[in-house]
Amino acid sequence: GGGGNLSVPGGDWSPPPCWYAPRYSPEELKEKIDDSPFSVTGRDPDNGGQKQDTDLAIREKYESGDYDDYNLDKQGEGQFWAAVPNPDEKDAAKAQSCTELPFWVENGEVPDVENAISPQILSKLAYARIRVPDTRVEMNPAGRQTVNLPTWVWLDEGRYKRLSVRASVDLGAGREIWARTTVEPEALKLDPGTDSARLHPGSGECGVKDDGSIGTRYVKGSGKKAPPCGVTYLRASRGGGSYTLRSTLTWTASWEGSGGAGAQDLPSGEFGGQQDITVQEIQTIN
Repeated sequence: GGGGNLSVPGGDWSPPPCWYAPRYSPEELKEKIDDSPFSVTGRDPDNGGQKQDTDLAIREKYESGDYDDYNLDKQGEGQFWAAVPNPDEKDAAKAQSCTELPFWVENGEVPDVENAISPQILSKLAYARIRVPDTRVEMNPAGRQTVNLPTWVWLDEGRYKRLSVRASVDLGAGREIWARTTVEPEALKLDPGTDSARLHPGSGECGVKDDGSIGTRYVKGSGKKAPPCGVTYLRASRGGGSYTLRSTLTWTASWEGSGGAGAQDLPSGEFGGQQDITVQEIQTIN
């Protein structure tokens, strides 16, 4: 339950908006063009003369132009590769930017065409599909926090562990291209939700230990010690309100695929959560 896909800080990375991949057998392409020639362009049709002219040109291309009767005599020997718009791409112009009409490729081959599906592209698509769990930290004290008393924060081993997604494309002739993208926790970043707080460590970034845990579980008698991961609130939350503690887990990414390990690095991603923290002030008499 919960969780979601990773986001990349800065927003300067995204999966490809479209690519080319095997889509149609000769019979499937003929059926699709018989139904609607313009549909193989991967673009939204206009209702003017351009669509009608394009429909005629497409029929000619596959019936008697570049191809002879849709390559029906080569059924089973290859496939027509065509543009695949990324269904998650919100910019329609980008999703429709792969404008090549379907083209023939023999089984087992990869065309030398820009944006043809590849292990690199598959690694990015797999990265976008990885779903990580909610980032929710354990704390001590578990309930109401106290001014100047350290709050210990930790993530137990086991819940936040290495995750992978594998993506592949069957090229025919017993050959496929594939990529497996893997992410694993790297560090936890704390934001106490107020300037009136002290972070532990001072950077607010807690690294992953060898056993996969982050921080240290509180043990009795450690109340006044500075925790290896945590926060000390210096002022009470007023009027029955609370502070919002934000916990952001950074995940590093890597991939391997047909042809070896990834030559192009994938960015680290983040997934965060938040918890409302009520901080009280205890009066003492000296």
